[in-house]
Amino acid sequence: MRPISVTFTIGLIFGYLSLRLLLTSMFPIELVSDSVKNEKNQLHAYNIQREASQKSSSAENPPNSARILCWIMTGPRNLESRTKHVKQTWGKHCHHILYMSSVKTDFPTVELNVSEGRENLYWKTIRALQYIHQHHQDQANWFLKADDDTFVVIENLQYILSKLDPEKPLYLGRRFKPFISQGYMSGGAGYVLSKEALRRFVEGFQTGQCTHFSTIEDMALGKCMETMKVEPVDTRDVKGRQTFHAFPLDHYVIRQLPRPRPWHMIYDYYEPNEGPNCCSDFIVSFHYIYAVQQYVLEYFTYHLRPYGYSYRFWPDEIVEANNKTNKGG
Repeated sequence: MRPISVTFTIGLIFGYLSLRLLLTSMFPIELVSDSVKNEKNQLHAYNIQREASQKSSSAENPPNSARILCWIMTGPRNLESRTKHVKQTWGKHCHHILYMSSVKTDFPTVELNVSEGRENLYWKTIRALQYIHQHHQDQANWFLKADDDTFVVIENLQYILSKLDPEKPLYLGRRFKPFISQGYMSGGAGYVLSKEALRRFVEGFQTGQCTHFSTIEDMALGKCMETMKVEPVDTRDVKGRQTFHAFPLDHYVIRQLPRPRPWHMIYDYYEPNEGPNCCSDFIVSFHYIYAVQQYVLEYFTYHLRPYGYSYRFWPDEIVEANNKTNKGG
């Protein structure tokens, strides 16, 4: 009888482990990623959502409360091949949108006192933010910079921003780590400045605290943000998945065997994930999205729905459940 009981016990343990593995794959036990939980000294999505969930519902900002002014970095050569497709797709979802160029056109574009060329991208950024501060700062409380080959899901960005105070000096995007001690946000993935961050950027150039010291636009802007005490926000979701992306989805979503960081991830501030867990369900942006791809992503974002699928990822509910667990009930 003893061999039979041993066999039964082994079978019971094996069955339990198999069931646990199945349930874990369907309903993750880890409600909030440890990589997000353990970074206690940084402002990130988990802390933002945890703090918001602890307030009364009347104190929270609704997800659509963030007013976003989008400004698109473009030029005369790209208006037909790129910029018009932004205008006809995701650009419609911005509260206000400006197209920054070196030439005024009926598109319409804003003429900035700057020449075209990669060596002038930071000058164009400086002039664009100064122009926005002078003429449009009261039309929005958040200011998104995107390239004319970036795709943005404005509603997902609004959700992230609804947890934040635009009167604080905040700076969001895909965070890179070399050159600047606090990191900087990828220009191609798009970055967002709060109203206070915009004010400090302009002040930095007025006072000489910030300078045009480099032609690398995103890194140079990040240096000014650090100098002016603007705080970077970790925009990963509660599972540690990225929301802003400096490349198209195919650079991230393919599952890979363990390997050194590929070239397109070597600048990432946080340890990157490859495969299906690379990217948040509430993605904000992709870069290098051209013409036809803009319309494809718009269709997938706003129209494609699998019949009968019950959506399960609600970040606020995950954070609330995690709070209850931490409190012991």
